[in-house]
Amino acid sequence: MLKYMKIEIPYSKGYKHLTIKDNRVRGVLNSWVEEYRTPGSQQEIIRCALENPIGSPLLNDLSGGAKRVLLITSDHTRPVPSKITLPILLEEIRVRNPEVEIKILISTGFHRATTYKEMTDKFGTEIVEREQIINHDCRDKENMVFKGILPSGGELWLNSLVDWADLVVSEGFIEPHFFAGFSGGRKSILPGIAAEKTVLANHCSKFIASMDARTGKLLENPIHKDMLFAAEKAKLMFILNVVLDSQKKIINAFAGHYIKAHEMGCEFVRNLASVEAVEADIVITSNGGYPLDQNIYQAVKGMTAAEVCVRKGGAIIMVAACNDGHGGEEFYRWFAKASSPEEVAERISAIQQNETIADQWEAQILARILMKSRVIMVSDECSRKYIQDMHMTYASSLEQALELAEEGTGENADIVVIPDGVGVIVK
Repeated sequence: MLKYMKIEIPYSKGYKHLTIKDNRVRGVLNSWVEEYRTPGSQQEIIRCALENPIGSPLLNDLSGGAKRVLLITSDHTRPVPSKITLPILLEEIRVRNPEVEIKILISTGFHRATTYKEMTDKFGTEIVEREQIINHDCRDKENMVFKGILPSGGELWLNSLVDWADLVVSEGFIEPHFFAGFSGGRKSILPGIAAEKTVLANHCSKFIASMDARTGKLLENPIHKDMLFAAEKAKLMFILNVVLDSQKKIINAFAGHYIKAHEMGCEFVRNLASVEAVEADIVITSNGGYPLDQNIYQAVKGMTAAEVCVRKGGAIIMVAACNDGHGGEEFYRWFAKASSPEEVAERISAIQQNETIADQWEAQILARILMKSRVIMVSDECSRKYIQDMHMTYASSLEQALELAEEGTGENADIVVIPDGVGVIVK
């Protein structure tokens, strides 16, 4: 008697479901994050981390003598639960220095500005109305300051508020990252508050092609080396980084020195998120739902986990709402104006570091994936035209996507499921 498996894939703020024959599924690759339990509430986890900083004095000791504090936070595309973290950070900074001037800088990196509504959703109305909050703009050359030459040879230009402040603090979250190794820590600075020119140099085609610039890898990662240099030159003194479960709840936090605390957090995530690769003709994955599945640009991250498992010529089924469209005009045009992914890859590989074009890194990775397998995007909120123009196949449901995948692989093709592609390190 045939048995069936019901799978649940994160999509926007809910899930997509599919029932498939049990004997077709070669593996369901999940991080152990869901099994990890930390005693105490989310607020208590944060306070415990701040009371036990790694490689650093207490934050309230550092801020006690400061006149101006720059607090760097994440933008609307990142699930950092700032409604919980920011009030506690602000309290710690002011506890011994209530008159200190604080500016909150949103590290938009290369993304668009965070809107007022997105700010209130993320930070809470009280903080938005009470605090000085500034959107970083990587293209605003007038508000950048030169900080030296990156190890890669690129110029380091950062938001000039790093020179305004006598204490720089950042918050973020740690998860596997598809070319920086892990998110968090130094990423608040580069690309977070760096100039366009600097981000482009750091994200050049040579570095993106490096086998050291992969998920879960920090050692010898050229992109990571640049980021560490930038954090040092910004005089980043203290970080608070959280680890989240699939419900975006805090399960652990690491505070203190921007290298030591981040490395300890990365090791924690590595131990929970590492899974062995399982090959299959069809791989089903996602970006873990909202907010990371808001556009095609971000969805590439989840595809890289499936890329490791899918057989050449197979199919990746990517479940992502992409309600914000393609996520970058330049990113979109790379594919919309090309005859094939091979053409995109060839054109990008010929671009020198000092000539890097906006969003070419995301296009380079997507082209690499598309040269290995077909990608079927499951979305009922994204333009079919965008998806098709970018050499992918559109499906409005998981059921339809599986049928389309089977047209190329056969109706009994084996399947691997990676419910959250950005939450695992596939080895």
